[in-house]
Amino acid sequence: MAKKKTTTKRVNNVVLVSDTHCGCRLGLCPPDGIHLDDGGTYQPSAFQRKVWSYWTEFWNVHVPSVTRGEPFDVVHCGDAMDGVPHRGKTPISHNWADQQNIAIECLLPVADNCRASGGTFFHIRGTEAHVGKSGEREELLARALGAKRNKHHQHARYDVWKRCGPKLLHILHHIGTTGSQAYEATAVHKELTESFVEAARWHEQPPDMIIRGHRHRYLLTEIATSRKGETAQANAVVLPSWQGKTPFVWKIPGGRLAPPQFGGAVVRYSTDSGELYVRPKVWTVQRSEPE
Repeated sequence: MAKKKTTTKRVNNVVLVSDTHCGCRLGLCPPDGIHLDDGGTYQPSAFQRKVWSYWTEFWNVHVPSVTRGEPFDVVHCGDAMDGVPHRGKTPISHNWADQQNIAIECLLPVADNCRASGGTFFHIRGTEAHVGKSGEREELLARALGAKRNKHHQHARYDVWKRCGPKLLHILHHIGTTGSQAYEATAVHKELTESFVEAARWHEQPPDMIIRGHRHRYLLTEIATSRKGETAQANAVVLPSWQGKTPFVWKIPGGRLAPPQFGGAVVRYSTDSGELYVRPKVWTVQRSEPE
């Protein structure tokens, strides 16, 4: 007897977060601190506690406000943990077990609340410098969080084509960057238009929206389209992060002058208007005061 195929129930809300970088002293960390593998503890800084207040406001205020009590899927768009990138000195611990435990404490309540709403939790693989070759560490984390597997049995996948109502989203981690804010939209808009080119080339349905992480900065760009003779639009969204500025960021063009951005976004399909739209929530912190 053939095994019954399981499908994900279609929802009208998709909540997106990216780049939590748990395990970094500038990344997301529970306010009560965490226990380390050898019996020690780590207490978050005042900065991390502030970012945690943004995190709780996002999930407790923004998400319920936008989703209106309806079921919602959640997609973590990668770099959930920090690893030891660029041989840096900012990790809380170089022990992967410690970093995964921090990420589980931060993300398991999110995944459980998503499932309690009637939704599904998805996880995308991020950058190898942060989550290991082939995203192996992110795969182990996503498995622990109960992320939905793809047909290759990966709990953390490289991308996902996701329905939001009848609309089609394409979600993955990476996107091109720039050293100039004057060209901040260039790679993002290019990715959107190339998505249409590839869809036409292979006679596939183009995305109504693409979502990316990696940059740590929110951006939205749009092109006009037509659906059955009616004007519509396709959007490209880049998500902010939950990590402060590391020493690496302080030296790169486009990053060293800009304040960090924290937050996420909810993509919603309105059954009343047939519109697909995004509702971001973005915070920052004040720059250093003059002395």
